[in-house]
Parts: sequence; structure tokens; C-alpha cells
Amino acid sequence: MASSPCGITNFDSGLEIKTRSVEQTLIPLVSQITTLINHKDKPKKSERTLAAIHRVGQAVSVAVGRFVAVGEAIATENQELKEEMGQACFEARRAGDAIAQLTDASATTAAAIVMATPTQTDGRATVFSDRTAMVKAARLLLSSVTKVLVLADRIVIKQIIASRNKVLVTLDHLERVSTFQDFVHIFSQFGNEMVEFAHLTGDRQNDLKDENKRARMAAARAVLEKCTMMLLTASKTCLRHPDCESARINKDAVFQRMRCALEQVIEIVTEARSSGETRVLPASLYNGIKDFKSRVESLREGGGLYPSPPQSLVGQLEALVERTEDFTDSAYTSHEQRQAILGLCQVARQHAQQLAQAWGEAQAAQDQEVTEGVEVCIIKTCQSACDLHRELHKVAVSRAADLLRLHGEQLPLRALKVSGGEGNLEAVGEFTRTLTEQKEQLVETCRLLGHVSGTEPLEITCVHAEETFHVIGPQIISASQTLALHPSSKIAKENLEVFCEAWESQLCDMALLLREINDVTEGRRGDKKPYLSLPRPGKHTANLKTTKAVKLDAEEQTSMAKLGVELRLLSSDMDGELDKWEEQEHEVVRHGQSLASMAYSMYLFTRGEGLLKTTLDLFHQAEVLSEEGIQLCSSLSNFSIQLVEEEKTALTTEMEKLLALCQQLQTGAKTPVQGKTATFQTVDSSIQTSRAIMAAVLCLLPLCNKLNRKYKSERNSLGSPQGWRERQDATSPVREDDSANGKNINGFGVRPLGEHMAGMNLLESK
Repeated sequence: MASSPCGITNFDSGLEIKTRSVEQTLIPLVSQITTLINHKDKPKKSERTLAAIHRVGQAVSVAVGRFVAVGEAIATENQELKEEMGQACFEARRAGDAIAQLTDASATTAAAIVMATPTQTDGRATVFSDRTAMVKAARLLLSSVTKVLVLADRIVIKQIIASRNKVLVTLDHLERVSTFQDFVHIFSQFGNEMVEFAHLTGDRQNDLKDENKRARMAAARAVLEKCTMMLLTASKTCLRHPDCESARINKDAVFQRMRCALEQVIEIVTEARSSGETRVLPASLYNGIKDFKSRVESLREGGGLYPSPPQSLVGQLEALVERTEDFTDSAYTSHEQRQAILGLCQVARQHAQQLAQAWGEAQAAQDQEVTEGVEVCIIKTCQSACDLHRELHKVAVSRAADLLRLHGEQLPLRALKVSGGEGNLEAVGEFTRTLTEQKEQLVETCRLLGHVSGTEPLEITCVHAEETFHVIGPQIISASQTLALHPSSKIAKENLEVFCEAWESQLCDMALLLREINDVTEGRRGDKKPYLSLPRPGKHTANLKTTKAVKLDAEEQTSMAKLGVELRLLSSDMDGELDKWEEQEHEVVRHGQSLASMAYSMYLFTRGEGLLKTTLDLFHQAEVLSEEGIQLCSSLSNFSIQLVEEEKTALTTEMEKLLALCQQLQTGAKTPVQGKTATFQTVDSSIQTSRAIMAAVLCLLPLCNKLNRKYKSERNSLGSPQGWRERQDATSPVREDDSANGKNINGFGVRPLGEHMAGMNLLESK
């Protein structure tokens, strides 16, 4: 949270804030109160400034009143929290009223009476000298508002648990169903419950402050998303062929995986430990090497007073070298790569031993400072550790890239489909062995990527990918065996298709994971803007339903998955290209960043995540994306006026392609559609056109960057060429007297607190 010179943010509420929405809702409140308290330190103020301070106090009071009304409405809907919420709302209202009176120059001692604090009788003196009462009121307000927000957050958790329980009950019914008619009825109910659960957990995932929890939640939700379609076809196959053992095995594996994923979601939101075994995140070589380097460099801080020679560092390095066996013992690591890793391990050993020896000699000589010899050994040891990590990263990344290229055509899957459809059990067995070997390669490669991932959230994603390949491989095998036993069964064929698509989707996710690991290594990774949410009265209830617009069902999302991943990869490529620009405030860079962000939102839509919930949301986003592209074309058109004919022609040709695509997208997004089929076709068309726009911009960016650098060099100026406008700073300082016009006080807006908090879905502002 934002810090305050008065320390008012360090209040003891006894409540831990775990979500961004709660934290971000409190920040504007802290800012407003800090403004008021800071102004008490100034002995002289103009009448206009006093009036502005009074407006701030009144604004806080009014906004808190609306805030409390929302809290009370939530309490009415949730009787088990009514008493706690009511008390917190009462304290918040009392503190808000006190602040309003303390900032009113015409007030008497009423505020002091409210806060039970002695004060002077003069109204003006009360406003500007009773610091104790203001600080006390501020602490009470922050504490009570935080409690209201945390209680509201508990309601969100309760909603997720209730939704999970409904899903589990219906899942049990689905597993025991014995007729197609019953299955269709129950699965329809299950689908609605899963949509509700997906929305609740999606909002929660984006709201969590802890990145590791967000990554775990994303992994669990991905399992549920993919397993929903698998459950449909696996159950239908089992109903069609009740005596088929491979069909039963296939179905049981899906149900088991869904239950584990549901349990993991609840563990995350409640911070509970599983009653069964929970896989512990393995210690990665990246973290081990990072810790080793940190300990080596800390030797400088100890100087000659370090208590003993750092022999423990040699032991720590040996433990790291032992973990490199995941690389060196692999049958898929080339001889050259193995020798390179072993050689670097030996160099690191030598340098660590030399460091221990040099350190011992310095201690014996009772040197009071780190000697030159010790410093050289520290530098060499750290460098050898970096070299080892660099080689491990190169091996893991190159292995993953090679595998993705090798298995891009999905030859084993195609062969299994053909041989299964022909009823050739012998051929199915042969290609099963091929797929099993491919699975082992991918599982091992994901483990190696986890060692060099660079962040714990990516390491969690690597573990998820490893587990997914490990599970889906046998499921494909059982589905192909079922088809081979029943080659004329359409449902068995469809079931195999679904599992093969899940395998292909995981390969796409692995390609994206590889890209993100490289982004982290090269320092290009940036966090996306989070979506923050808290409950509002009448929303997110146990019977949550939506009647506004069409949502994609699981089958439609599956068909959109490949397009979505392609859009995400283009977005990542564009981020990388934009990072190459020296001037990040350029108009072209700003338009490009906006386009990449919108494309990422559309990618999340194809996964049932993010801000875009319905097709109407998607069409609106597509329309905004097209407008952003047209604005980019306008900027490029202005710039092209200065180019020589050859350069202008090259830029104009690409620009015209982009403009045509933007107009096409805009027309499609605005065209009314009726019916499910037409809506889905428009969704497909919008995403495909957006993908084409991103590809066109990706072609333009390096050309524009090259020309921009050329003209900047020629003009020998820090400014951009004419037509490339710099973004203006919207936060320029304002004089104190400007506060009388409601402009600014100490950099903080005078607008009501409710306006700051409106985006948090908790408080409606007028």
C-alpha cells in the first residue's frame, strides 16, 4: 500500500490483505486522508485552500456513506456476516462523519465529542490544531473500511466453495448415470455450473496478490477447461460401450483429474492443506544457483570479520552439481552438451575451492578488509555459476524448441486415428509405443524448463505442463484402443479426436511457455493489468445467472483455442519488437502497446478468462482494436510525408494493408448477428482479422523503427520527426491556490472517494 508520512497506513486491523482489489481500493482513501493530515503541518493557508480542504473532508464523508450503504446491503444478503459487517460499517460511518466535521472551519467540538478526544472550542482551531482527533478518525476509518472489504472478500470465497460443491454433486451424478437421456439432462446442468465456477475462479485468479497462487489457480482452471470436453466424450463412449475396459479407464481418469483440480482451487482460495499428498514444487537449479551466488557475494559484506572459511559454499555447490544430473543423465542430451555441462561444473568446483582457500588465508592473516585475492575468487566463482546456468538454459530451451518442431506434424496421433479407425490393434500398439516415447521426451523437457524458468510462477506452469503430458498420453492410448475395438463407433472416434486436440493444445501452451521463459531471461516480461473485483449487492450470488449476451460453450472455446494461442504469440512478438525502440513514449509505441494489450484480452476470451466475458464484449473490443489500428495508420501517414519516394512507397504499401484490415474488422464487429451459428462465425472472423492486423503491425514496426532512427540521426536532435507526437504528462504540478478550484491538493485529486473506488465493483459513484 502507499506509504504515508504520518504512518496512518500502519494501522493494526488484525486482517491480512490477500487480494489486489482490497489493497487497491484502500490506496485512494489513504491518499485523501494523507492530504488532510499533511496540511495540518502548514501554519498558514489561504481561504481558498481551506475551502478545498473542507471539500476533501466532505467528499470523504459522502463517499464513505455510499460505501457503508453497499456494505450494509451485502450484510443483508449474507446473514452469517451481518453482525461483523454491521459493526464495521457503523465504525466507518462514525469516522467519516468525524473527518467531515474536523475539516469544517465553522464546526464546533462535535467531532471531538464523536471521537471522544478533548479539543479547543474555537472552530478554526479545531480544524488546524486538533491533529490527534484527525489521526484517530483516520485510523478508525482505514481499519473499519479494511474490515468491510475483507469481509466482502470472505463472501467471494464462500461463493467459490458453494459453486465447487454444486459441481462436485453433479459430477457424482454424471459418473453414476446409466442412460443417454439422463446424461444429457445432467450434463446440461453441469455445463451451467462449470460456467459459473469458471467466472468466479477467473475473477479470483486475477485478483490474487500472490503470483504463485495465481499460477496454481491458472493451472487448475486449465485442467477443468480441457477436461470438460473430455468428460463429455469419454462418458458418452462409456455409455455406448459399457463393457469396454479401455473406455472405462479413459472415463475414470478424466473424472479423477477434474476432482483433483477442483480440490486444488479450494486449497488456493482457502489456503488450506490437502488431506492427501500435495506435490511440493521441486527446487530448481535457477533458484539454487541464484542463492549460491547471493551467498558468495555476501562474503564481501562480512569483510575480514567473517566468522569462518566459507566451506559450506563448496558443499552447496556440490548439491547443485548433483541436481544437474537431470540434464547429464538424460538419454536425449547430446554428448557435446553433456561434456559442456560437466566441464562447467568442474570449473565452478575449482573456483569455489580456490575461494575457500583464499578466504582461509585472509582469515589467518587477520585481514580487516576483503583482500584482492578473495575479491578475484568471488568474481570468478559467480561468473562460473552464471556460465553454468547459461549452458543449462541453452540446453533446456534448445531441447524444447527441437521437440516442438519435431512433433509439430503430430504423426503418431494421425497414425493412431487411422489404425484405430481400421480396427488394427497391432498397429495401435506400435504407434502407442511411439507416442509413449514422445510423452517421456516432453515430460523430461518440461522438467528441464522448470530448472531454468527464472520465476516461480513459470516453474509452476512447467510442472503443470509436465503433469498434463504425463496424464494425457495414457488417455490417448486408452481412447485409441477403444476405437480399435469398435472401429465403426462414431462416438469413440470423436472421443479420440478430443484427446488428441488436448495434446495439441498443450503443445501450443508449451510453445507459449517457452516464449515466456525466454522473455524473462532477456528481461522483456511485463505484468498485464489485473482485473480486480469485489462483490456487489445482488451480484455473484449462489444462483448467479446471466441473460445479457452469448457466451462461448466449451466446444466453441476448444475450436477457438488455436486462434487464441496464435494471437497470444503475436502479442508477445509485438511486445518484444516494441522493446527495441529507444523512445518508449513514441506514439507508434503507444499504439502498438495498446494493440498488444487488446490482442491479449481477446486471447484470454478464447480461454474463458479475462475481462471479456461475452461475445458482445469481444465485438466491442474488436471495434476498439480497429480504431486503434486506424489511429496508428494516421500517425504513419503523417510521418510518411517526409520520406523519400522509395521509403514512402514501402511504408504506404504496408500501411494500406493494415488500414483495409482495420476497416474490415470494424465493419464485422458492428454488423448485427442473430443466432448461435452466425454469432460464432462472427467471433471466428473477428479473431482471425485481429490476428491479421497484429501480423501487419508486426511487419510495420521494424521498418518504422529503422526510419525513425535514421531521421533522428540525420537531424541530430533528441526530438522525434514532425508528426510523431510525444505523449504529454497529465500529472503536472499545481500551485496550492489552484486547489480552490478543485484541481489538486499535494498531488491528490479532490474528487470523491467513491469515484476512486468505482472501478473496484464495490462503490457506485455519482
